[in-house]
Amino acid sequence: MHRPAVFAALLGLTRAASAVGDFWVQTDFCARVKGASDDHPVTYEDPDTKEKTTHGTADGRKACLHHCLTYTATQAIVAGLGARALGIRVHPGAAAAALVLSFGTHYIADRRVPGHGVLEKLADKRGKTNFYKLAEFGMNGAFHLDNSWHHCWETVAALIATTKATTR
Repeated sequence: MHRPAVFAALLGLTRAASAVGDFWVQTDFCARVKGASDDHPVTYEDPDTKEKTTHGTADGRKACLHHCLTYTATQAIVAGLGARALGIRVHPGAAAAALVLSFGTHYIADRRVPGHGVLEKLADKRGKTNFYKLAEFGMNGAFHLDNSWHHCWETVAALIATTKATTR
């Protein structure tokens, strides 16, 4: 087995699955409500019924949890099927640890309560406040910082998943 090749395959699979989970699987409701809090409620308008509902902390946590569960399930399915197709056997414990890391770090990043989110606080500490808040000229700083956070942790997760992996 060539561990670097297994790592590259698992990273590519989880990266692709991440994009699918974040942009195709995630519901509009989750995307809009996952950062809601009682101090910063989110009003959601159902695109079909046009009904408006207001959501606080409990709904924000539930929406973020739901998104992270579907995101992680997407990664598990894609990485599992892809690894099988490539003849890679991922150790179940390593796979579980990688998915738990992916789930947890995704929740931390996506639970963006204004003024309290981890990414916003990290951006402030790194002198990236203006970039985090940038939303002009076709750019969205918070999105890019979020994406780079996910890439970093997906790389660590792929390294973990590679532990004890074998080829068939």
